[in-house]
Amino acid sequence: MTDTTSNSLTGLINRRTFLIAGAAAMPLVGSGARFAHAATTYDDAVLRDCIAAPYRPVEQVHRDPWRHPYQSLLFWGLKPGMTVIDLQPAGGYWTYILAPYLARTGGRYIAGLPDTGPDAGKQARDSFARTFADSARFGHIEMAPFSPGKAPLGAPDTADMVISAREIHNWIRHGYTAEAMHAVAAVLKANGIFAVEDHRADPHAQKPDASDGYVAVATIVQAAAKAGLMLEASSEINANPKDTKDYPFGVWSLPPTRKSDAATAPQRTAYDAIGESDRMTLKFRKP
Repeated sequence: MTDTTSNSLTGLINRRTFLIAGAAAMPLVGSGARFAHAATTYDDAVLRDCIAAPYRPVEQVHRDPWRHPYQSLLFWGLKPGMTVIDLQPAGGYWTYILAPYLARTGGRYIAGLPDTGPDAGKQARDSFARTFADSARFGHIEMAPFSPGKAPLGAPDTADMVISAREIHNWIRHGYTAEAMHAVAAVLKANGIFAVEDHRADPHAQKPDASDGYVAVATIVQAAAKAGLMLEASSEINANPKDTKDYPFGVWSLPPTRKSDAATAPQRTAYDAIGESDRMTLKFRKP
């Protein structure tokens, strides 16, 4: 095991030392900085059991080779008994794993969902509540309003971890990145973790509005730093070097969305062979 030290990222990241086991430090392409894979010898049998649970939807289990749930959650620092807020959980990929895990270990799972109201937001919340209504399996799932700039995610300094999985590109597209980052920072405890997975634009330039779904690492690091969240580590757990990031429908050309039309249908087999997108996996810390 060796120590590696990061360089500053566009003047925003302090020099820090990280642990690495059996590999060299991973460069953040185009950032001017290097960070090590976070190493851990911790084994979590309960987490493994939750990932292997028979009630997980088969289509989600099929995505595990691309999303690496066990490795990602340990990299981010998940521990028994935590309070975890899962932002915009959509179909509940992380919910099916985290809600039972936290229920079994004395923690809290909170879904950050759109505000209630007579609109699609209320429908989404109601649908989510019905899907995860089995408290014997999922525990008592809480829901928090995720309306950046309008309502807090929860009481200040109450969450151990906030997860944003493949959603920050939507924050950019809809213009509320700064507000969302500040909401995350406000709800996290001191030393709390902001866990991020998103489609990585690097080494290509990011489109200003991230309209193809790909985001530059530096964009997220800088936005987080402005909210007081400092990058602690980065991992290649969810990297995919086959992803060329130049598709007719952006990242949504790839699985699992697989968007195409008559003109692009002949490329479908090639896109499927690429697999899911190349993703950054980042761990931020609130000082």
